[in-house]
Amino acid sequence: MSDILKVAALQLDIVPGDKSANIAMASELLGTLPEGYDIAVLPEMFTTGFICEPQQATMLAEPVDGMTISTLKRMSAESRIALCGSYIARDNEAVYNRAFFIEPSGDTYFYDKRHLFSISGEDRAYCRGDKPVPVFRFRGWNIAIAVCFDLRFPAWLRNNRETYDLMIVMANWPDSRAYAWEHLLIARAIENQSYVIGCNRSGNDNYGEYSGTSVIIDAKGISIEEKSSDYIVTATLSKESLSAFRQKFPVLSESDRFDII
Repeated sequence: MSDILKVAALQLDIVPGDKSANIAMASELLGTLPEGYDIAVLPEMFTTGFICEPQQATMLAEPVDGMTISTLKRMSAESRIALCGSYIARDNEAVYNRAFFIEPSGDTYFYDKRHLFSISGEDRAYCRGDKPVPVFRFRGWNIAIAVCFDLRFPAWLRNNRETYDLMIVMANWPDSRAYAWEHLLIARAIENQSYVIGCNRSGNDNYGEYSGTSVIIDAKGISIEEKSSDYIVTATLSKESLSAFRQKFPVLSESDRFDII
C-alpha cells in the first residue's frame, strides 16, 4: 500500500496502423521516466491510431495473448510500472475498443468501451461493451478506467458502486474539442471527488490535430500536472490528501445512486 502514486501520461504521436513502431515509441518514452513511477498511461488505440473502418479494424484486432498485451506485460514487469491504455481487441468473432491496466505482477484488468463515437463510425467497426467501468485495487488505491467518449456520460462514470480514488481516461480527442475535453475531465474529478488522468495523443490523423492536451486533475478540479517533455506529463498523487478532503467535504455520502446495467 502506498500513500503516494507517481503517474505519467505518454502523449504518443501515433503512426497509423504500425503496431511495432508505436510500441517501440511507448517503450522509448517509458524508458525516460525516472525510477519510482507507478503508472504510465497511453492514448486510446495507441498501437494503431483511431481506426473506424470495419475491415481495417478487424484486420488489426488481436486476441488477449497477442503482440500488444504480451509485449506490454513484459515492459511492465521490466520497468515495474503499471501500463494503461486501449487497443483493438478480438474476442471470438467480436472486435472491441478495449482498455487495459497491466500490473508489473502480470495481473491485468480489461474494459470494453461502452460509448462508441457514432459520428466517426466507431459503432460500425466495434461491439459495444456490456459491463460497467471496472474498479480494481493497485498499491492501496482504487482505480477505474474508461475510454474517450465515455467521458461525456457522467452517470456512467459515477463514483457510486465501489468508490474509486483515481479515474484514468485514455483518448483520441482532437484540438477542435479541447475545451470540452479539459472541462469534462475537471467536472468528473469534482463530482466524483477523485483524481483524474486524461491521456490524449499528439500529432494528427484524419480527425484533426492533437497538441498534447493530457491533464492530471485533483479532486478539487485543479490541474496538477507538470510537462516534462512534449510527449510526457507527470504528477504525484496523495491518498492522504484525497482522504482528508473527502472527510472535510463529504460530497460522496450525499450523492444519488444509479443502476447503470
